[in-house]
Amino acid sequence: MSSERPTLVDPPIENLLHKVGDSKFTLVAVTAIRAREINEYYNGLGQGHGSLIPPQVTSLSNKSLSLAMEELYQGKLEFHRPTAEELEAERLQAEAQDAARQEANSDLDAFTDALRDA
Repeated sequence: MSSERPTLVDPPIENLLHKVGDSKFTLVAVTAIRAREINEYYNGLGQGHGSLIPPQVTSLSNKSLSLAMEELYQGKLEFHRPTAEELEAERLQAEAQDAARQEANSDLDAFTDALRDA
């Protein structure tokens, strides 16, 4: 005997919206990204790809988008919208890394020039 779902979309969209800031667009984007990851996991089975995370819930559904929504509902998939301060800190960190990389490249260039002159 098969189990029937009480609604067309289970869990209901209303229960998922507050987990992503009440934005339907964000809900679609977050679950679509995770659904693609789940598809990649299933498509890569047996190929030795260990970087992909398998579905984190057991479900009656075998659809990757439904699995992603159930993960979000059960708290296995989380979404965090970065604040302006977090974005600025990330930008400054990237600039510092880029400056360090450029300095290392110029040091390497000076070293190779010195070796060539010797």
